Amino acid sequence: MKTIVIKCGGSVMDELTPDFFESLIDLEKQGYQLIFVHGGGPDINKMLDLFQVPHEFVQGLRKTTSQALEIVEMVLSGQTNRKLVAKLQSYGLKAFGLNGSDGGVLQGEFIDQEQLGFVGDVTKVNKEVITMLLEDKYIPVITPIAVAEDGSKLNINADFAAAAVANALEVEHCIFVTDVDGIMIDGNIVLQTNTEEIDRYISEGQITGGMIPKVKSAVASIEKGIKSVMIVSGKKKFFDGVQWIGTEINAKERVLK
Repeated sequence: MKTIVIKCGGSVMDELTPDFFESLIDLEKQGYQLIFVHGGGPDINKMLDLFQVPHEFVQGLRKTTSQALEIVEMVLSGQTNRKLVAKLQSYGLKAFGLNGSDGGVLQGEFIDQEQLGFVGDVTKVNKEVITMLLEDKYIPVITPIAVAEDGSKLNINADFAAAAVANALEVEHCIFVTDVDGIMIDGNIVLQTNTEEIDRYISEGQITGGMIPKVKSAVASIEKGIKSVMIVSGKKKFFDGVQWIGTEINAKERVLK
């Protein structure tokens, strides 16, 4: 079973073009089975503001109080998941929305309840539920909500949730969908790089602005154990039936100084 995990951030979801979905159709024709893990940051922020719930980020993770968690889960499972499933279905792709906590698909533990509240790391992925859907030719569309041993729901960083699913299913590719074609250096797209080179590009000022958090998320996901991440655009074709269009970031052991 050739499988691909595709992580789609909430900020790019409304910008996905017909060309992006054509690439997904091409991948299915090549025999790949697709799994989506998605975020929902902008929609969550709007709803938190609407309900006047304070929100902040601590070390890049959304601090999630019990009140905020209710809204996070409501938005992810009730709004962004529905939106992405509907888009996939509109292109004839069989999609099945799944809250990560359903059936214990994502099981997790608190990172630091005092500092971050209901934010967790994935400790186990229930492959059976995902595999069952794949066997019936569905595309699982998973929210990054996990369940803890005590039954608490946990908000998981979507990049890390995607990495956990990719690891558990030993997928062929893990793709991060962004609003850019990939990493651009001196006006040219970098087809392949590694975590060590990424550090150098950032320190030399060749990767700047909004691209820094994108590549740092990819590097952090690789450090969670997956072999590589590909950064592609959600605004155009990223696979033409033969060739991938984007930047592949591979693991590279850091040299200790």
